[in-house]
Amino acid sequence: MIGLSFDYGQRHRRELAAAATVAGALALEEHHVIAVNLAAWGGSALTDPAIPVPDEGVREGVIPTTYVPGRNTVFIALGLSLAEARGAGSLVLGVNAVDYSGYPDCRPDYLAAFQSLADLATKAGREGHGARLWAPLVAWDKATIVREALRLGVPIAETWSCYSGEDLPCGRCDSCRIRDAALVAAGRADLASAAIRAGAALRAGADG
Repeated sequence: MIGLSFDYGQRHRRELAAAATVAGALALEEHHVIAVNLAAWGGSALTDPAIPVPDEGVREGVIPTTYVPGRNTVFIALGLSLAEARGAGSLVLGVNAVDYSGYPDCRPDYLAAFQSLADLATKAGREGHGARLWAPLVAWDKATIVREALRLGVPIAETWSCYSGEDLPCGRCDSCRIRDAALVAAGRADLASAAIRAGAALRAGADG
């Protein structure tokens, strides 16, 4: 398996550090980090410090300010390039359209359209053996994703979802709150942000 992460000008690099840790834990054959500066033109709370990170909760039918213009289109295009160069049969995407924001580039119709484009845009696709876009989590609720990750032995404690670049998850941003709710629903409240911060406070007190 080959991993691909992106340094796209996001507010912090904490998620990239987590990706490297997880790649090591999963013993990936390769893990590439590609720099593409989407922050150059901003337009998102994740790339523009002037736009506040939302913490008021996700509203159905409203695309939040954390949507990054064109991000998944850029990411998938680069992923297809890597897949074709390596002769990979699948490009696995972690996008999810359920109980979150309904980002336009995380929806099944978008993925289907991009597959059609990929089949036309690559040599491998024209020859009938291009990479298939596979988004196994797209229709799963977050708690189901957590349970499956636990079953597969994914090191969830090493992953990062928080929009903050602090050492510990903030527990306030929309991403933290969605993640925490899923962990609690899956029976792993011990991995939620409140538990992580409480444990860090206890350790700090013991060291003091």
